[in-house]
Amino acid sequence: MKSVGTMILSVLVGIVFAAGHTRAQEMKEKTVKGQIFGVWSVVSVVNDVDGKKTEPYGAHPKGQFIFTADGYFSTNIVRPDRPKLVSNNRTTGMPEENKAAVQGSNSSFGTYEISSDGSITLHIVGSTFPNWDGTKQKRLAAIKGDEITWTNPTPSIGGNMVTTLQRAKSGERNPQRNER
Repeated sequence: MKSVGTMILSVLVGIVFAAGHTRAQEMKEKTVKGQIFGVWSVVSVVNDVDGKKTEPYGAHPKGQFIFTADGYFSTNIVRPDRPKLVSNNRTTGMPEENKAAVQGSNSSFGTYEISSDGSITLHIVGSTFPNWDGTKQKRLAAIKGDEITWTNPTPSIGGNMVTTLQRAKSGERNPQRNER
């Protein structure tokens, strides 16, 4: 049988651990909150389906993610080699042109909130992928300096998508990724 002193010590250790865990969660939330505001340029997008990695927007995607301090977001990614529409009219594109345009772009907008674990819940108002309209989705963001590793565990093409973002600098429009 445990002594009263041992039981009290066990309870105190549990309280300290729980308080430390709660504080760590709060710090993660504050860290993401304090750093995510602003404009971020898309550097790379890699999707992993069962160990097979692809770049659905090509080797040098273009795009921006914008997060405002008052909780609004907009994300836009395009494949730069999408073919132009011969008709020069987006409502009269040929089936192949329309397919390439849809598969080569993804945008959404709405509001967001940051959870205590640092994850981000997007409240998607509208998207180029209509199945996302009116949905709530969770994303993971790891911020190191001027770079975000943005993980989408439920991308519109299946798998697990990791987007690397770089904080946009004034005058810089399309940062190139460093070959690793």
